Amino acid sequence: MKRITPLLMLTLALCLALPAQQPSQQAPASFAPNENLVLDNVPPVPMAIVDKARRYREFRAASLLTWHPTKREMLISTRFGSVNQIHHVAMPMGARTQMTFLPDRTTGATFQPVTGKYFIFGHDVGGGEWFQLSRYDVDTGNITLLTDGKSRNGAATWAHDGSKIAYMSTRRNRRDTDMYVMDPADPKTDKMVLELQGGGWGPSDWSHDGKSVLLNEFISANESYIWLVDPAAGTKKLLTPKTGEKILYSGATFTKDGKGFYATTDKGSEFQRLAYFDMATMNPTFLTSDIKWDIDSFEISNDGKSIAFIANEAGVDKLYVMDTATKKYRPINLPVGILGGLEWHKSGKEIGFQLNSAKTPTDVYSVDVATGKLTRWTQSETGGLNTSTFPDAQLVKWKSFDGMEITGFLYMPPAKFTGKRPVIVSIHGGPEGQARPGFLGATNYYLNELGVAYLLPNIRGSSGYGKTFLMADNGMKRDASYKDIDALLDWIKASPNLDGDRIMITGGSYGGHMTLAIATHYSDKIRCSKAVVAMSNLVTFLENTEAYRRDLRRVEYGDEREPAMREYLTRIAPMSMVKNIKKPMYIVQGKNDPRVPYTEAEQIVKTLKANGTPAWYLLGLNEGHGFAKRENQDFDFYTTIMFVQKYLLD
Repeated sequence: MKRITPLLMLTLALCLALPAQQPSQQAPASFAPNENLVLDNVPPVPMAIVDKARRYREFRAASLLTWHPTKREMLISTRFGSVNQIHHVAMPMGARTQMTFLPDRTTGATFQPVTGKYFIFGHDVGGGEWFQLSRYDVDTGNITLLTDGKSRNGAATWAHDGSKIAYMSTRRNRRDTDMYVMDPADPKTDKMVLELQGGGWGPSDWSHDGKSVLLNEFISANESYIWLVDPAAGTKKLLTPKTGEKILYSGATFTKDGKGFYATTDKGSEFQRLAYFDMATMNPTFLTSDIKWDIDSFEISNDGKSIAFIANEAGVDKLYVMDTATKKYRPINLPVGILGGLEWHKSGKEIGFQLNSAKTPTDVYSVDVATGKLTRWTQSETGGLNTSTFPDAQLVKWKSFDGMEITGFLYMPPAKFTGKRPVIVSIHGGPEGQARPGFLGATNYYLNELGVAYLLPNIRGSSGYGKTFLMADNGMKRDASYKDIDALLDWIKASPNLDGDRIMITGGSYGGHMTLAIATHYSDKIRCSKAVVAMSNLVTFLENTEAYRRDLRRVEYGDEREPAMREYLTRIAPMSMVKNIKKPMYIVQGKNDPRVPYTEAEQIVKTLKANGTPAWYLLGLNEGHGFAKRENQDFDFYTTIMFVQKYLLD
């Protein structure tokens, strides 16, 4: 053994007594944006805000993509890096093994339905929504691009024997979505089988003999049609007649024998009911008439003996299972929350889905339909925060200008914040969307750390409350939805728990348009606002949105080519009244947005600056319709906290 000498001991003592070498570079004072973010008038983000808020950005979520056809395994979507990627989970609560490592988000995946030797998946390019389809070979990990890399492709639907897919593409002219058929194992088999007009087409199911496809033609949130396609002949036949009455059909799925199909429809009803259609007569048999809410989705088991369906009951989802022989159904008891991704395992014994609630982020589960046993497959991280303390949503109601009852969900901050609380009103997009009492994620920071209440209204035009309510804002009734928020502002003012003098309006897409509209029409009733990917003028929006979606939006907003409609939309446009915006505004936009062109944001910003109104502007050069990349979302979140502190709370 080497002996420690007195000299060595002295040397060690001196070293320990010396001060440690200090790094030459000090910690940054502010959080720097990355090179893909362009800022205008957005101040530096203090690291103190980042250090306090960072863990609220560490929430993850997982959603079900597809079961393996022969094993009790699945693919899920979750994010560990910048964007959502596809992961494999081999067992409940097993490791989430990442399969794809693309620079942009993936948008879904389905296994080849017989062997599962490969899966096909969609992926974006720069946020522009020119989605591509690729094949992932499980044994090798090789990825093969199946589409042209330039057009918009999607709605891939497998034939039951796994020999081919039907999908839609704008390849022909970047405007119309035509139907193609391909064997993904051999991309050279790719062939256009049906030339179509418009952007609202999508296959929903193949017949079990592989000879026919049910094709949905989507006109608007209130109107669609079902066609029967013969891919070999390249022909289509209308199954649901166009009578002039607006009826919505969704999710058409063949029976095992091909003699009929199931679909949801609001034919003869305010709400979407599950129905069976006999192919010979096309007479519907309505199966869920006693449920006075929308049936949002359904899935048929592989043997055709059972149907699982989700009913949206006042914003909360309920799962039911129906016996197709008796047409009787029963509820499956699950935790209260919002369901999605419904899919039967090929065994017919188990249903997979994703679930979230106000206290839990989205995670993947399955349930044994015979025993009701619930199995959890993923447990997403929550940044070390105890989400059980997060508030539940309260259902609130108010009367609008014409007496119509409007509802929303209110989240109140913890009791440690006393007195009337400032409010952020967040308006959903669509406009046919619906605010649901789900997990708020990073938004919980405003409640827990800043004491701000959060209110999610479902103004007229929202889905989930019947088709009359859904159509109540169409065309020249657009500004009626603005008045719904005006009535809400008055309701907040009269509330004993809310501070009517400190209200912020925010929203994305159509919610962003609503934000701009409220900021122009009712500026004196709010403190500030934040508009994300917002339409500032519905006329210029319709003229410049991507061609494949223009006609679909005209049904909702009105046709700007008609003089009377153009005059109306121009008159109520936020751009036409931008001088009325007196309160500070934060505008966020993606440069590659195909839905709401970035020019919609820039024309507002330019005018606000000329008028001297405080305006922050954040542009994502590598983003589209909303920020998808984690690093950009982080910067948006931290700067929004600053904006709230400066203009809502001060």
